[in-house]
Amino acid sequence: MKNMYFRQYVVVFAINLNCVSFGLGTSWPSPVLVKLANDTESVLGKPLEQDEGSWIVSTSFLTGSLGYVVTSGLVDVIGRKPCVILSSATRMAAALLFLFARDVWMLILGRAIVGLSEGIILSVVPVYASEIASKEIRGALGVMLQIFTSIGSVITLSVGPFISYFNLNLMFILFTFVTSIPTIFLPDSPIFLYSKGREEESKKVLIFLRGSELNANEELKEYSTNRNDEKSSLITIFRNKMFQKSLGKSGFLIIIIYLIGFNCVMTYLQTILDITQTNIRSEVASGIIGAINVLASFSTLMTTDRFGRKPILIGMLLGMLMGMVGLGVFFKLTEMGAEVSGILNYLPLISLLLTVFCYSAGLGSLLWVVIAELFDDRSRGIGMATTLLIGIVPSFLTLRYFSPLIDIFGPAPVFWASAMFCAVLAMFVALRLPETKGKSFAEIQHALGNSSVANPQTFELTARIG
Repeated sequence: MKNMYFRQYVVVFAINLNCVSFGLGTSWPSPVLVKLANDTESVLGKPLEQDEGSWIVSTSFLTGSLGYVVTSGLVDVIGRKPCVILSSATRMAAALLFLFARDVWMLILGRAIVGLSEGIILSVVPVYASEIASKEIRGALGVMLQIFTSIGSVITLSVGPFISYFNLNLMFILFTFVTSIPTIFLPDSPIFLYSKGREEESKKVLIFLRGSELNANEELKEYSTNRNDEKSSLITIFRNKMFQKSLGKSGFLIIIIYLIGFNCVMTYLQTILDITQTNIRSEVASGIIGAINVLASFSTLMTTDRFGRKPILIGMLLGMLMGMVGLGVFFKLTEMGAEVSGILNYLPLISLLLTVFCYSAGLGSLLWVVIAELFDDRSRGIGMATTLLIGIVPSFLTLRYFSPLIDIFGPAPVFWASAMFCAVLAMFVALRLPETKGKSFAEIQHALGNSSVANPQTFELTARIG
């Protein structure tokens, strides 16, 4: 049994190595915007203006929609593994463009390509990991995306402020190339192989992953029973009531998550720390926050299959709420002219640490796991891509107008609005989201009310007889 789980960990570990360079890319604006706004460090003809910076930041989230569309068309045609390779190739192209950029339009184009890459990898890796993993460890393996993304992010946040623009982008290129190599040697998802009629190949992969031919045959029976012989066209999938129900839940999740604005906090992290004027240098503080991000992700790896998705999500959302309130209180006090000294001087850093830890240990780690679990086998790829597509508008708007909103209303109301959305999402998770810990995909579909999926007890009984 342990050997079986070890093999699954190795495969999911290898596919998630791609997320290191993904994390490098997502945190890239934090040190770079500061460099480009500096007369001596900027590679542009003049210091970067605020409006130009907001376009550089937000463009990737806008073009991420193209990545989701590309994935929805390819993930069930060419497979999960080739899509991940495509994501790495586009990210490499963006990194090369950054390296030689001398004009703002080149940076915006590079960020647009990064968005395409991010859209593909976010759509595919959670699907691949969920289909590789046994139900007992699916949560832990799903968390790896956040762990490796956090590692990439902490590298950018801790090293980026202290090296030149050229060396930062050279590092981006090297990490993208090296971490993509293991993917070439991985098998594709057994569910995808089976859906394409490559049943013997699917069986070989399952024997390797599940440890025995008996376990592989049992899973193949579930594939066969739950397979819809009707051609699963996009129209058929979108007309399916259960797909609509799952998409409604996942769509609401993604909209509120982006409205919380955590991506804005991380993207403008060094800028926010400079504004707070704490006694800790912003470059050092951003590195500490990045390390907390990694620590939080590892903590979820150890707890998600023990305590369940819902308790962790609710608890961490409440922690984020307190962190956002703390940031709002600090900025409100400074706005009123109150003297900021002693422990109050560290309130923004403590609030940021709490927000980052709770996001990484909750939404950041479990969001993609839960969304992938909500859809059945034939609609998981398109469901993941469509959910991310739904989030494009709120993610673009929050990133594009985060800085202008702070200029208009001040930081305090913006962070308090984020806290309100944390409370809304916590209530939704508590009341409307099913617990998926330890359940097979068939059992999750039954919990959602899908009567067309074979009774999971059938497989349990068959396994006992066998």
